[in-house]
Amino acid sequence: MTTCYAYDPVEQRHTLAGHPEHKGRLASTLRLLREDGIFARLQAIEVTPISPERLQRVHPDGYVRRVEAMARSGGGHLDPDTYVATGSYEAALASAGALINLVEKVVAEKGVNGMSLMRPPGHHALPTRGMGFCLFANVALAAYTARAEFGVERILIVDWDVHHGNGTEAICAEDPTIAFFSTHQYPFYPGTGALHDRGRGAGLGSVVNVPFPAGVGDSGYALAFEKVLVPFARRFRPDLILVSAGYDAHWRDPLAMEQLSLEGYAALARRVRALADELCEGRLVVALEGGYDLDVLPHAVLNTLRILEDPAAPISDPFGPSPMPERDVSALIDEIRALHGLN
Repeated sequence: MTTCYAYDPVEQRHTLAGHPEHKGRLASTLRLLREDGIFARLQAIEVTPISPERLQRVHPDGYVRRVEAMARSGGGHLDPDTYVATGSYEAALASAGALINLVEKVVAEKGVNGMSLMRPPGHHALPTRGMGFCLFANVALAAYTARAEFGVERILIVDWDVHHGNGTEAICAEDPTIAFFSTHQYPFYPGTGALHDRGRGAGLGSVVNVPFPAGVGDSGYALAFEKVLVPFARRFRPDLILVSAGYDAHWRDPLAMEQLSLEGYAALARRVRALADELCEGRLVVALEGGYDLDVLPHAVLNTLRILEDPAAPISDPFGPSPMPERDVSALIDEIRALHGLN
């Protein structure tokens, strides 16, 4: 398997001192990746801004111009959580464009997967509203571009960020050719992703939400992936898998209350990689979302890249398992399986 990555330092222009989603997230991550030497084994993909035509598949021109104007006028806030800095517009265009370039590469060539190391993240962005630190809906844009331009008919989106990907779900919920699976802490920001939200209209049944209470760790997440995601993916039979990879469900993360370890995250990556190998000739692309402990995030990204390259690769986990007991969610998993008819 050839593993690709996309990175461009333009993402460093999107930053705000004191905000959890700042340029230091990638600065610390890149330091570890370079120290490890993994970049020497990976193929770099050029980062280019998303074109206006592709961007407007999801975001109307009026919203795009609003973000651009705010950046050019010195910055501001789209909501109390979501800032625009002077370099944010260019960074957001590049973040969306990088993911699409990776998808194009993965679809065009057999035996290729990849990860975008760009920010700002995207899974909370709605068509006309940035929120939750997100400006443009990177994964949804990549999905619709893959379908419209690259001949991909069926796309599975797996979102393991600790916050529900409300933007991705809202954009894709009526589309039966795009399936969405999300594990997330609930009730928690942004307040969406309830158990019975299963899509709408023609897309009814194409959305599976796993709304975890606080305190779920490695075994609970593994159970959800094995007992819910695996049969759901096999029934849907995607041509491409996209992952919204947030690492904020780690037990050290300051913005949430789940108990995943780095080993637990690696198990999720291995499970999704195995599904891609089984169902869609390995076509798998990962997009960085959340993760706000600057010591944990670099190791989480390194482990994901290692597993994309080789699922048997050793992982890096200097922090170990959560010191807190894990919450049992077997009854919740059984309820989800029954709701969606998963065997």
